[in-house]
Amino acid sequence: MRIRTCRPEDAAEVVALRALVHPYLLRGVESTRNMIAHPPPGEHWTAWVAEVDGRVVGWASAYRNVETSEPGVGEISTLHVHPEHRRRGLGTGLLDAALDHLRAIGARRALTSCRPESLPFARRHGFTASRELRYSALDLRPAPPMPVPPPGVRLLSAAEVDPRLLHEVDAAAAVDEPGDVPPVGMDFDLWRYEVWEDPGLDRHATTLVEVDGEPAAVSLVKRDGDRMWSAFTGTVPGHRGRGLAALAKRAALHRAAAGGVTVAYTSNDEENKPMLAVNVRLGYRPVAAHWTVLRDGL
Repeated sequence: MRIRTCRPEDAAEVVALRALVHPYLLRGVESTRNMIAHPPPGEHWTAWVAEVDGRVVGWASAYRNVETSEPGVGEISTLHVHPEHRRRGLGTGLLDAALDHLRAIGARRALTSCRPESLPFARRHGFTASRELRYSALDLRPAPPMPVPPPGVRLLSAAEVDPRLLHEVDAAAAVDEPGDVPPVGMDFDLWRYEVWEDPGLDRHATTLVEVDGEPAAVSLVKRDGDRMWSAFTGTVPGHRGRGLAALAKRAALHRAAAGGVTVAYTSNDEENKPMLAVNVRLGYRPVAAHWTVLRDGL
């Protein structure tokens, strides 16, 4: 058994492990390999794997949160270990590596998430449960119909628009999203890396809503084979209350299904009642719950 820094050639095993432990968390092999080889700029992102007899059986990554106005916040991705290799110290080893890294980059607070059954592990390591997250799935067979926009509204594929328009809506719509730390809009360079240049972004399915020529809502789609992840759906504050987020998501789901996607996944903070209501109306069903957990005083 050993804990070591992750390498690009680990990507396929990392994705297979994630699909086994958390099938609703979606990042494909090419996207994972790209992140390991070329980490996000400015985040000091690093990943580790737990290895047993040459096989990857655990994973964690840690980085500085640059999307909040609160200084000194570090995040740890959802740490996971293969069920057959738990209770052998691998999870603790991965967590220790991540916390050491966060301390080294100046973080004073750590944020991560876990399943309810992992809360005792989190508490033993100094974390406190904070917020509940709902993971949901939608069967796209048959494909949902393409919505008909009202007059003055256009549903544009990301493939036909300037990415800066998508970023503009994404950043404006995300600033009041519920969470543990106050959010700020992602700057364009990081957004371009995280979203636009992600090999998993489905530019045909990702949908921008324009109202009288003004960008108003967006639904981002990331894809791995026949599965998709709704990376973000939101409306800029001045256009809310008109059903535009639901319109964007319906169009995105239709386009993804037409392109061969059979199941869609998403997650929401349990306090995000408007988006939860949209997803329930679309037919999403809960498949898992996580809790965000926080540790202060690193």
